[in-house]
Amino acid sequence: MRRSTIGWIFVLVQAVLLTALILLPSGTAWSGSGAVRGAGFAAIVAGLVLIGVASLRLGSALTPTPVPTSSGQLQTGGLYRFVRHPIYSGVLLIVVGLTIRSASFVTLAVSIVTVIFFDRKANWEEQQLRNRYPGYDAYATRTPRFVPGFTPRRRPDGI
Repeated sequence: MRRSTIGWIFVLVQAVLLTALILLPSGTAWSGSGAVRGAGFAAIVAGLVLIGVASLRLGSALTPTPVPTSSGQLQTGGLYRFVRHPIYSGVLLIVVGLTIRSASFVTLAVSIVTVIFFDRKANWEEQQLRNRYPGYDAYATRTPRFVPGFTPRRRPDGI
């Protein structure tokens, strides 16, 4: 399958998951107090800001799919010095915020699937970035994927 087709499949699945998270009904599985809802709202706003700032850094290299453009450059400054995928980090913050606000185990389950999905999407995208940018491996070694300061132990196969 062509890279662009795979990239668009990732976009489609992402859209379905995020739409589900937005449209799923609220529940009563945990406290929906004002403080809890406020924390969820703060996470959503922080995620939107992260997405905006990281997108601006990419400029014309920003694409809807996880396939790097031929004219882009490897970004290692700004938010990209803290995490390799600040846009995905922003989306995941939004997912956390939606989950907190929902008080629903169904939303929590879809959120877990969404986090796993973004990890797999980032893994595929990183293979594309390795093929495109010779310095990507060194950057990936020193920079966490989604959470600043969090570098899980890597398996020998790089996954």
